[in-house]
Amino acid sequence: MAVEQLEAPLLGRCKGEREDLEVLKSLGQFVKEVVKENKRLWYLAGPAIFTSLAQYSLGATTQVFAGQLTTLELDAASTENMVIAGLAFGLMLGMGSALETLCGQAFGAKQLHMLGVYMQRSWVILTATCLCLLPIYLFATPLLRFLNQDEKISELAGTFSLYMIPQLFAYGLNFPIQKFLQAQSKVMTMAVVSAVALVSHIFFSWLLMVRFKLGLVGAAASLNIAWWIVVLGQFAYIAMGYCPGAWTGFSWGALRDLGGFARLSLGSAIMMCFNLFGWELMVFLGFNAAISVRISNELGARRPRAAKFSILVVIMSSISLGLFFFILVLVLKNVYGLPFTNSPTVVHAITDLATVFAFTLLLNSVQPVLTGVAIGAGWQWLVAYINLGCYYVVGIPIGYLLAFNFDLGVKVQPEK
Repeated sequence: MAVEQLEAPLLGRCKGEREDLEVLKSLGQFVKEVVKENKRLWYLAGPAIFTSLAQYSLGATTQVFAGQLTTLELDAASTENMVIAGLAFGLMLGMGSALETLCGQAFGAKQLHMLGVYMQRSWVILTATCLCLLPIYLFATPLLRFLNQDEKISELAGTFSLYMIPQLFAYGLNFPIQKFLQAQSKVMTMAVVSAVALVSHIFFSWLLMVRFKLGLVGAAASLNIAWWIVVLGQFAYIAMGYCPGAWTGFSWGALRDLGGFARLSLGSAIMMCFNLFGWELMVFLGFNAAISVRISNELGARRPRAAKFSILVVIMSSISLGLFFFILVLVLKNVYGLPFTNSPTVVHAITDLATVFAFTLLLNSVQPVLTGVAIGAGWQWLVAYINLGCYYVVGIPIGYLLAFNFDLGVKVQPEK
């Protein structure tokens, strides 16, 4: 199964494969299948949601501890986390998502030997991308000045970015490993490793930032350690033989067809890197992972009706959760910022923005799920073109008009 086959991503059916979903002729059949599909989705989505929450919480934990230092250090850590590391995270996550199409369909077609080759191929592409992103970390201070950031924040955030270079390369290795494990439904392993990394990060953050008072140097050390725990822990699981057939060792085959693989990775990156994620959206990102696995596995096994039914069920679940988080944010808006800062001004600003955020969260609850569908089907470039149009033709012009001409400021989000 070569990369050139991506133009027609459906793979041949293997003997013994389940038949496609039957046409549902009654409400009872529909409800029964919804219950079954929800079990399959939550088996994947539950650990995937926890993994996303835990890994997002690594950066958020750093901001929480930085907020207990000074406002300047909080601003610097937040700027690096959202601008510098945020860009790298989005690109690495997007480019790694190419594996959700390839590995998912290969697993569905029982071509397990290709999963390890695809993961190694993705390592090559993402490591090369990390090297391309390295100047952004090295010259973060002048870049932030160019973006009209405060001089002191630019200086400190630039220094913090230099400390965070090991995290960049951890991203490049982590996301291919995750997609490799996701395709085989080994999501519980990811959740356990992420939990260990988060607990370790909280401990080391307290030890280095509070006990030894190392400030952002301690924050960087703790965050780098946490991300490399994630990478090494997951790879140790694979190398110890818990993925038989899928991992057979390093292969020179990983260096073949890099051009086609890079094109699919680039399409995935463009499709996903426009999105800024928060804690609540980690839930929907978990659904993104679950539905991409379900769709790619079902299409790889030539079960299109089952794939369509999975889409229907996951959209219903995502909208329900979107309503839940919409209400939760509105109820907690007055205390939402307290864990992050002791500045009354910042807490008030967060409260003021919470209502806008709640509506944005509701509107965005389905988008990551549909992105997961596109990834599972191999439609990355189509969605990339749609996102380009939505953001640059519609979103940014309207956002600029409302933010500056109507003085709504940061209450306007370009993705709307």
